[in-house]
Amino acid sequence: MYDGIIITMKKTKLIIITIISALILSACSSTPVAGEIGTEPAALKPAAGEAPAGSADYDGSAANARRDDGRTVVGISMPDRLLERWNHDGTFLKEHFEDKGCEVILKYANNLIDTQISDIRSMIDGGADLLVITAVDGAALSSILDKAKSQGIKIIAYDRLLMNSDAVDYYVSYDNYKVGVLQAEYIIAALGLKNSKDSKNIEFVTGDPVDNNARFFYQGAVDTLLPYIENGKLTVPSNQQGFYETSTAQWSTDIAQQRLQIILNSYYPEGVTLDAVLCANDSTALGDTRALESDYAGKNSVVVTGQDADVANIYSIIEGKQSMTVFKALRDESVVAVALGLSILADEEPDGKLIMSSGWDFDCSYNTTDYDNGSKVVTSFLLSPITITKDNLEEKLFDTGYYARNASGLIYAVE
Repeated sequence: MYDGIIITMKKTKLIIITIISALILSACSSTPVAGEIGTEPAALKPAAGEAPAGSADYDGSAANARRDDGRTVVGISMPDRLLERWNHDGTFLKEHFEDKGCEVILKYANNLIDTQISDIRSMIDGGADLLVITAVDGAALSSILDKAKSQGIKIIAYDRLLMNSDAVDYYVSYDNYKVGVLQAEYIIAALGLKNSKDSKNIEFVTGDPVDNNARFFYQGAVDTLLPYIENGKLTVPSNQQGFYETSTAQWSTDIAQQRLQIILNSYYPEGVTLDAVLCANDSTALGDTRALESDYAGKNSVVVTGQDADVANIYSIIEGKQSMTVFKALRDESVVAVALGLSILADEEPDGKLIMSSGWDFDCSYNTTDYDNGSKVVTSFLLSPITITKDNLEEKLFDTGYYARNASGLIYAVE
């Protein structure tokens, strides 16, 4: 689906001084952290009155004052603390930027659009040079993004694409379409659909309708499963198949559980088998496994997908309640965002060379064709997700150091 450069970087024990190192040094290492007095590196200062590339509505005087204030400030706006992953993302990003000497303003919006707009406004007023934003609603921030652009502030859409705004400079995320593809491919294999002559029953539980990523997850899954729905090998007894009718507000575990309970009691009386539930992420999967335990009359093992590898869901996979999850190493996503941010702060124009010079030991692709936000095609850096099952979770999660067990055997994510 995607055009661009895909490069796999191998792990190495050598410390290689690369272009990224130079960018890091020029962007932040000599920048004073909060509370210290110092001068800003010359690499971060545009010439007097000069507009950074791509800032058509640039307010030169305001931005020059911002860039000459002796600080390098990064504003990070996360949507909420309810999902485990946003806490990790916020922490990772903050620590990585601070490690390079940047001052960081981190705020969580409690899933409220007005709160996020207010948070971003305070970051602009607080001297932000760069904004890293994961939107509550990707289509609701255009005005405040325009304000940021007018003051020369660069913007990275993090994990969720910011819609309907030409102020967005870059997008960093996982390949969200591929997430849905991986979930669907697992179902196809688990149900043996390629060779089976029998029809199997499936239900869809998709994500938050205001989260643009949820549409990519959904589309990747539906595009992959559609041939089997069309040839009758997959049926949807509830007839609920569209994105909106299968969506789950705020990715809520409780809402997902209640909806599947209604479906089970309405369409799956004793004798009717449910074979798979395509859940867009782990919080919805958690609710759906609870619904299956309480309200499903069948005796078969139902295939349940997920995404994020939340700790509760790793236990669920080990216990056989959930079949798989799609893992996205959050620290890797933050590594890309920080490297990109530092390059931007150094007045570079990052492209695929950033990947080639990085030394990353994970896959990342450079994409300039597929992520149209309604105002522009946003230049994107996309990481590759992986499928996690009971058979490979030790190798993919624990042996790699992403997760560990404490002395009591309890699982935790390594931050």
